Amino acid sequence: MNSGKYLIIIGGITLLLGIYLSLGGKLPPLFRLPGDIIYKGENTTIFIPITTMILISLMLNLILKLFK
Repeated sequence: MNSGKYLIIIGGITLLLGIYLSLGGKLPPLFRLPGDIIYKGENTTIFIPITTMILISLMLNLILKLFK
């Protein structure tokens, strides 16, 4: 029974990602939130998505608690 719930969750995430990608440039970028750290050096660029990781973690926890 648990595997069915996980398949539904994965399918929903895939559907949302597909909708986001099909809309292309009409939506704001997903991973450029305030709090994300971007360091641009002379030859390097380092991107640390702290706020994005926290937001994704909270959303996944909420989804998993709803199905529990």
